[in-house]
Formats: sequence, structure tokens, C-alpha cells
Amino acid sequence: MAGVTYTVWAYGFYLAVSVGLTIWVARTLHKNGRIFLVDTFLGNEKLADSVNHLLVVGFYLINIGYVTLALKYGDKPVNLEETIEFFSTKIGLVLIVLGVMHFFNLYVFSRVRRRALIENEPPPVRPQEFLQTRPA
Repeated sequence: MAGVTYTVWAYGFYLAVSVGLTIWVARTLHKNGRIFLVDTFLGNEKLADSVNHLLVVGFYLINIGYVTLALKYGDKPVNLEETIEFFSTKIGLVLIVLGVMHFFNLYVFSRVRRRALIENEPPPVRPQEFLQTRPA
């Protein structure tokens, strides 16, 4: 019966810490990502705020979904040592998923920003003009 107690406590602690981490990361990204998104969307604040909100919703859905699905997999802890190992493995995987999602989002939005900047730039030299070179 002691093994069941360790498992239940490990599950509860894992869920509480994982959901807490997910909420903290989502709030941090939402708050600090707004400036990046406004710049990405060339000052269109309504679009940036809308995308920011949708990203947070998707972030919650994916991460909390992963946390709850990952609960089933792996060995069930039956003593304190296995409980610590269980917790460390599960939280480590959650942190890796959060980090990968963060860098993927940064990569995608940096590509979007670069494309938008290139499309809105004037040509460097009008076709009827030319640059003079200095004599060698």
C-alpha cells in the first residue's frame, strides 16, 4: 500500500509543479513577447495582441496536454528514491518541451519579421540612378 501512496503523491506534485511552470512561462512570454510581436507585425498592435493571446492559448493546450499524457508513461514510484527520480525525469521533460516550443516560436516569428521588413523596404537605388565610383 505504501507504493500507491508514493505514486499518488508523486503524481500530485508533478501536476502541480508542471502546471505552475507552464503558467509562469506563458505569462512571461505573453508579457515580454508583445514588444517583439508588435515589431514583427510592423507596429500593428491589434494584430500583435491577438496573435499573442492565441499563442498563449495554444501554449497552454499543448503543454498541459503533454503534462497530463506523460503522467501515464514511465515506471511508477514505490519508494522515496524512485519518487525523486520520477519527479526529476518528468519535470525535466516538461522543461525541455517548454524550451523547444519557445525557440520554435522565436524562429518562426523572426522569419515572419525578416520577410515583412524586406517586403516593405524601398529599393536601395532607383533604376534611373547610379553610384559613382572613385578613381583607383
